Amino acid sequence: MSVNPRVETPVALTRRARKIYRALLERYPYAHCELDFTTPLELLVATVLSAQTTDVRVNLVTPTLFAKYRSAADYAGADRAELETMIQSTGFYRAKTDALIKLGQALVERFDGEVPGRLESLVTLPGVGRKTANVVLGNAFGVPGITVDTHFARLSRRFGWTAEEDTVKIEHAVGALIPRKDWTMLSHVVIFHGRRTCHARKPACGACPIARWCPSYGEGETDPVKAAKLLKYELAPDAS
Repeated sequence: MSVNPRVETPVALTRRARKIYRALLERYPYAHCELDFTTPLELLVATVLSAQTTDVRVNLVTPTLFAKYRSAADYAGADRAELETMIQSTGFYRAKTDALIKLGQALVERFDGEVPGRLESLVTLPGVGRKTANVVLGNAFGVPGITVDTHFARLSRRFGWTAEEDTVKIEHAVGALIPRKDWTMLSHVVIFHGRRTCHARKPACGACPIARWCPSYGEGETDPVKAAKLLKYELAPDAS
């Protein structure tokens, strides 16, 4: 099936987008936020730390960090040098330390030390944009939200869901295609797909469950055997 988004009607686009979502949900029924956390504050901190690094790297740092800093007040009063040392391996640690201290201070001063459960409030916090806010809302508060990270942005354009580059415009464009109740899970399955199959440089088109609906099919390896070797994480062929 060849899809040309330029001649696709809005109704056809919506139907195709929902078929893609259902197929990805079938492929990744276990998709979830890959940052480890137990409270909204932990998730907020982990998401701030995840900028320009991997969730795996953040998860190596946070057990020790969360054991020491248990409240917003702890971050607000943190010793800068000590905090920098603890998060150094995540990269940009000076800027992230500054963000975490200011974040703790803002939570204490304006929200009684609690992480707010509203988008309008979250985005007023230092270092918190819509992406971070939607991660926290969707995964810590159960409020549907679309997380437009680099994977989601790349795939939404590859899928022909939108041609937008701006993350907020992507969020709104895709949100119009998928029911609101599914937004958080949509984010998870698209991000999982971007990390495991639809890679930035060499997508595994021949091993993709949505190839028939994708206008970008053929940009990557189409041979099923060769494509399977490109799969990452649990989808990779058993080497044994």
